[in-house]
Amino acid sequence: MYMKKSLLYTLIIAGILCLTACQSIEQVSIDYMLPAEITFPNELKRVAIVNNMPETPENKLIASDKKTGKSSTELARRTDYYNGEAKLTTESMAQAIADENYFDLVVICDSALRSHDITPRESTLSQSEVQQLTQELGVDFLIALENVQLSSLRKVSYMPGWNLYYGTVDAKVYPTLKVYLPNRSAPMATVNCTDSIFWEATGDSQTQIFTQLVPEKELIEQASSFAGIAPVKYLVPHWQTANRYLFKGGSVNMRDADVCVKEKDWAGAIELWKKEYERQKGKQKMYAACNIAFGYEIQDSLDLAYDWAVKAREIAQSMAKDVAKEIKDAAEGIYTSEISYYIMTNSYVNELKTRKDGLVRLNAQMKRNNAVSYTHLTLP
Repeated sequence: MYMKKSLLYTLIIAGILCLTACQSIEQVSIDYMLPAEITFPNELKRVAIVNNMPETPENKLIASDKKTGKSSTELARRTDYYNGEAKLTTESMAQAIADENYFDLVVICDSALRSHDITPRESTLSQSEVQQLTQELGVDFLIALENVQLSSLRKVSYMPGWNLYYGTVDAKVYPTLKVYLPNRSAPMATVNCTDSIFWEATGDSQTQIFTQLVPEKELIEQASSFAGIAPVKYLVPHWQTANRYLFKGGSVNMRDADVCVKEKDWAGAIELWKKEYERQKGKQKMYAACNIAFGYEIQDSLDLAYDWAVKAREIAQSMAKDVAKEIKDAAEGIYTSEISYYIMTNSYVNELKTRKDGLVRLNAQMKRNNAVSYTHLTLP
């Protein structure tokens, strides 16, 4: 699974590092918590994850679409469609939800509830079925897997500069879940999500590529398990790992602030960065604003962090000659130092806005766990 924004952000930072002389940049990792899409009442503490898909004795290929490559170097592409392995998806979902330690009890019922149906029926569980299951399993509500579909795109290309063949498999998963409460006649919520998992291989021939790429059976198993993890972020608050960057050096204040960071004296570091912000112009001023934003973020002061990130973005934008043109160039892999700073700061502003906008919902969801900190820092 790849996140294009994070990759772009990393490439930009790499470009900035090459273009920066006396200024150094330190990459740090942070883990921060984001709210779930669904907020469950606090009294719902025990949940059962159930498999509500029909039993499929053999998971055969549903359809296949073979095409020739789209470019001179792309030799072949094939798209296949499958039903997922519901048992694997249910098991991985239950494990992923249990690992979050959000509910007091997570029970799994991974056998197909409809495996003994004599006549076809709608997959939605009736209220009487929900009441019976919650009572038998000793839980407050159910999360049911209703469907899981998979698609895979296999591509083989030739890389003339390296005299190698390059193969990829990009599998997309499409799980559907429903949340059932025993006192409701209809599902409380329905979750439809899409995510992807990726494999790659290189070789001296097309034949070698096909033998090295993930085989069909393994693809179905791994993608089915991944399909259980993908929807968890919709159901429970979850941690997300991100990279942040500290600008160091260039002045006495910046070097002293770095000492404060190593001693975890964020208040002292912020004061020094603010002095730098007031005294400097251009890039140095932007560096200080970025650091101040990060200092406030690590203390969970997201409103202040956002305000300072916006200031950093405004400075970066003033340094860029033509933002619209340079954003277009950046999309094509053409970077200048100024637009790199703008894209970096704009990305940071957007991430902080997402965190800030979800904070009220996150606080409500985390009351049951009495959480006091939503950001963890890992220094090298």
